[in-house]
Amino acid sequence: MKILVTGATGYIGKRLIPLLNNDGHHVVCAVRDKLRADKGYADDNDIDIIEADFLKPETLHNIPNDLDAAFYLIHSMSNSSKDFESLEERCAVNFKNQLEKTKVKQVIYLSGITNEDNLSKHLQSRKNVEDTLKSDQYALTIFKAGIIVGSGSSSFEIIRDLVEKLPFMIAPKWLNTKTQPLAVRDVLSFLHRSVGCKKLYNKSFDVYGPEILTYKQMLLQFAEVRGLKRYILTVPVMTPKLSSYWLYFVTSTSYKLATSLVDSMGVQIIGKPSNINNILDVNPKSYKEAVELAFEKIEQNSIISSWKDSMVSSGRLRNNVHKYINVPKFGCFKDYKERQVKDSKKTIDKIWSIGGTTGWYYGTFLWKLRGYIDKLFGGIGLRRGRTSPTNLDVGDALDFWRVIFADKEQQKLLLYAEMRLPGEAWLEFKIEDNLLKQTATFRPRGLWGRLYWYSVLPFHGLIFSGMINKLVDV
Repeated sequence: MKILVTGATGYIGKRLIPLLNNDGHHVVCAVRDKLRADKGYADDNDIDIIEADFLKPETLHNIPNDLDAAFYLIHSMSNSSKDFESLEERCAVNFKNQLEKTKVKQVIYLSGITNEDNLSKHLQSRKNVEDTLKSDQYALTIFKAGIIVGSGSSSFEIIRDLVEKLPFMIAPKWLNTKTQPLAVRDVLSFLHRSVGCKKLYNKSFDVYGPEILTYKQMLLQFAEVRGLKRYILTVPVMTPKLSSYWLYFVTSTSYKLATSLVDSMGVQIIGKPSNINNILDVNPKSYKEAVELAFEKIEQNSIISSWKDSMVSSGRLRNNVHKYINVPKFGCFKDYKERQVKDSKKTIDKIWSIGGTTGWYYGTFLWKLRGYIDKLFGGIGLRRGRTSPTNLDVGDALDFWRVIFADKEQQKLLLYAEMRLPGEAWLEFKIEDNLLKQTATFRPRGLWGRLYWYSVLPFHGLIFSGMINKLVDV
């Protein structure tokens, strides 16, 4: 079958594509920027990459007509709490209008469990999208999931941050809200096994794990898996705003995402029973099993996707990273350094491992200080880290940077700054003629931008000289 996957660079999409491919399907990946697509897809004859922005109907002509099925995996394309609902609705309308022009027989949508009358804005938006996607031209299959647990998922990483950093927590009362967490492996099983299953046409199913747990129980069970003793006291006086700040400063989430999560976590998420597990032969794993499997992936350095690599994890960029590849030359300040390379392969490997737990090779404490300052001013800080300790792809988050270009054969890595700045900044590493060329470029915005550059200039001289020396010292 020929299957369209939207959200192909997202957390679920990147994991679903190989499963569909292994099932023998021909997969069409819809992305807003081809540079962000997995490089391995280019060598696979059963995977096509097309550029399509569902906010722009004029870009959707690339979608083929001979589709058999399609996955709608587009969620919260903006991190702005003011406009995400209208954007999600527009995307759904444009998707539906375009798909009705094709021969597609089934559309599969991953939504959220929406069985409460008093829904959060995000869950209400998901429900509105369900209604929008219904059509007389194709069959709609809806899966409604609650908390998804897996390596790199937002809920998993936030719980991990809380458990591993805080031996004792004074937490908001929404930690007593009940939910039914579901392993990401089970989510993927439901999705790829549903393709072409006529029993699921024009039906909606809640999918969930075997246990009903409070968020507090999830934190404590997570701690048990990690062999940690944790104590949690819930208090009724913590407002949603204070709760959002609590998540923001302790975890790697952005403030706006923290606000959305707090809004959603106050709503009980209990699924309605159905026979979907029997139809698709899925036996959902327990919460502890899901956590243990996630850490197996982490220990093997085989995390396929992470929410941190989503463009909305910072709010600074959209998906079109190619717009930032051409580093400006005029009206900019530059810090340029070059050193002779002793072993280009070892130097490139060191460059590809920079940031995250490895650090920045020189003055890492100063990088951490800059991250703390960024966090205080509402930025992302260094807490995102990186998904893989050794691999980098276009679009990946790297501490408070975003990977704009990464090619080991060309021996070039280009990063774009996503920290709070009175301007824009790029950091480039490139080996040419056996020389490592390291260039930091800053395009100031107004007087404050210029004052900022001169204020940090002494630190740049120290940090960037030390860093390039370490990179060539192999």
